[in-house]
Amino acid sequence: MNYESAAELLKIMGHPTRLRILMHLKTENKCVKNIWESLSLPQANVSQHLILMKNKGILDSERKGSQICYFLNNENVLSILNYLDVSEPNASGAVQGSRDNVTGDGLDQA
Repeated sequence: MNYESAAELLKIMGHPTRLRILMHLKTENKCVKNIWESLSLPQANVSQHLILMKNKGILDSERKGSQICYFLNNENVLSILNYLDVSEPNASGAVQGSRDNVTGDGLDQA
């Protein structure tokens, strides 16, 4: 992978909605309906992000009856996702599962 390809991959992954989708797909394949319901986002919005990531080679899909299910198709993306430590906020807005040694900018303290 060259610098341009790496920068493009990080740019695509850098969108908060796409990152949330990727984190949901990190451990298992999910159908579009399951994704937008679990993220509480509009179906059209999620579908647009899924299509973009599929077109860029990050995701692939398969049809299961009337549903389309997506899965990660890029080992570099999986490596990055495994490195990240992000969690969904709970109802109060606090992030669950965050590390204790993280500064406000998301970087580990030395």
